[in-house]
Amino acid sequence: MTAATPEPTTAPKRGSWLREHSELGVCVLLLALGVLVLTDALTMSVDLTQRGPVGPRTVPLVVGGGLLVIAVLLAVDVLRGGRGEAEGGEDIDLAEPADWRTVLLLAGVFLANAVLIGPLGFPVSGALLFWGSAYALGSRHYDRDPLIAAGLSLVTYFVFDNLLGVPLPGGPLMGVL
Repeated sequence: MTAATPEPTTAPKRGSWLREHSELGVCVLLLALGVLVLTDALTMSVDLTQRGPVGPRTVPLVVGGGLLVIAVLLAVDVLRGGRGEAEGGEDIDLAEPADWRTVLLLAGVFLANAVLIGPLGFPVSGALLFWGSAYALGSRHYDRDPLIAAGLSLVTYFVFDNLLGVPLPGGPLMGVL
């Protein structure tokens, strides 16, 4: 008689449960964001001149509550075996690596806008933001893009500042605009 060779047991790979339930990371992110929004909304100082039941806290409370509900529903779905479908876009080659140059250019443009909006004002920093984003995403119309960016920035400034009553920093152009 020959001794039967034992069947090799396949031990679960380390971290395989986390890999199979990676969508839970999105749930944690949504949960943290919901708690942050709700905390910020509840600690917001409300002006006594508020009229009616809808005040400055209403939208953040609805958005924060929605984020918490979505986080819980997504976590329940993932734990029940739901899986996100892999992206299968028409013109996306999933085998290609990410285009980090574009990502870094966009991140740099957004950071530059955050730094420059105070000293230069929104019309100038917004124009740089719009033009830089167009450049980072591949537009190479050097004569047209800055004009469109400046126009879009000025229209955005006027809509927010004059029509919506949301004051944006005008910077050195404050007296001109």
